[in-house]
Amino acid sequence: MEDVGATLRQQKVSRQLQRDFSEMFQNELRALAGGCLISVTDVWISQDLEQAKVYISIFPKEHEQEIFENIQSKGKEIRYQLGKRVRHQLRLVPELLFRLDQSLDEVEKLEGLLAQIKHSES
Repeated sequence: MEDVGATLRQQKVSRQLQRDFSEMFQNELRALAGGCLISVTDVWISQDLEQAKVYISIFPKEHEQEIFENIQSKGKEIRYQLGKRVRHQLRLVPELLFRLDQSLDEVEKLEGLLAQIKHSES
């Protein structure tokens, strides 16, 4: 998901934000998880560093939608927590856009389809 044309600064900020979000979901924002595992799979940041798309996976999948909605509703609080962490590295705390990472679901679908093809050929 990482943008191929991203500048070195964008790449560094994205990696740092990904680490920060991972730590935040394990510590300060643990209550948002509701006992589920939240994994930050990627962070994409705009060229002007004012907007960040945060791709997350939530396990188990049964509670994925309600936890994702909870995270989106607490976006300002999450941004504030992030601001306390990055205040010395970034002038502006980027606007946060949370996205569910569906790549693992798509991999499972493809593996299932390949297994069906293999089974039908035998």
